[in-house]
Amino acid sequence: MNEWVIVGIVALIVFLFGAKKLPDLARSLGKSSSEFKKGMSEGASDPEEAGTPDDAEKRSEGTAQTTE
Repeated sequence: MNEWVIVGIVALIVFLFGAKKLPDLARSLGKSSSEFKKGMSEGASDPEEAGTPDDAEKRSEGTAQTTE
């Protein structure tokens, strides 16, 4: 991208959110990102809690149990 476009986007973000709120926004974005990565790694290492292909077949047949 052009340097002026990047400068304009940063200036617009500072104008919209204010300089005081930017550190809080960055902090919450970082926490959200780390929680997402943590969830992805836990989901990949724990196949019992994640949906399995067998569950998908049962849902398509209409025989899966529902929790209501």
